[in-house]
Amino acid sequence: MSATTGTKSESGLGETIRVVIHALLIALVIRTFLFQPFNIPSGSMKATLLVGDYLFVSKYSYGYSHYSIPFSPNIFSGRIFGSEPNRGDIVVFRLPRDDSTDYIKRVIGLPGDRIEVRSGLLYINDEPIKRERLSDFVGEDPCGSADATAKVKRWKETLPNGVSYESLDCTDNSYMDNTIVYTVPPGHFFMMGDNRDNSTDSRFLSQVGYVPLENIIGRAQMIFFSIAEGEQAWMIWRWPFAVRWNRLFTIVR
Repeated sequence: MSATTGTKSESGLGETIRVVIHALLIALVIRTFLFQPFNIPSGSMKATLLVGDYLFVSKYSYGYSHYSIPFSPNIFSGRIFGSEPNRGDIVVFRLPRDDSTDYIKRVIGLPGDRIEVRSGLLYINDEPIKRERLSDFVGEDPCGSADATAKVKRWKETLPNGVSYESLDCTDNSYMDNTIVYTVPPGHFFMMGDNRDNSTDSRFLSQVGYVPLENIIGRAQMIFFSIAEGEQAWMIWRWPFAVRWNRLFTIVR
């Protein structure tokens, strides 16, 4: 009787191990080829993305590079089933100067484009983009202060391909409100944050610069969870008040 009990126990343990292994393999396949979760740690994409947003990034949107694989083993170069992002896409990419760091920004410049900022207005190939003043952005200060009710200038920008989004302007005549003309090299892309005065992006050539297609991981698709800045997601007893319920399952644009 004890031998039978031992056999059943071993059989149950083996089945549990198999289920766990299968679940891990399925999760690995989903993470590598379909979707990967990311969270937003900084305010560089406010007001489109807020600190505390958790989102899914589609890995298949632009094909796969070795950065698509967990731990990024350098087993091949270039992209498989590759395609270029569209202007206006929000993408996650590996920082060119430090490929262990993930960044998320909006694609502004395509290969061959000339990008410039003049008096805070974005120019693409010597043409100013369409920009419309909106009401001020209020709350969760995008400019780095502790003021929860700060008012910041907000604009609706429309790119040449018709993609529209909101951008924020913390300060008039800030450091990057007037730039050089950037010419995007072949096979590279120019990224900018929507929070223009509080974003380290392709305008800073020594820190980010032009992003190779190979470094792009995927496209931001949907916010699946969001919690107020300064709160911890694991504190589930605070969720009724800390979760931004209106942001759950919203499409990223």
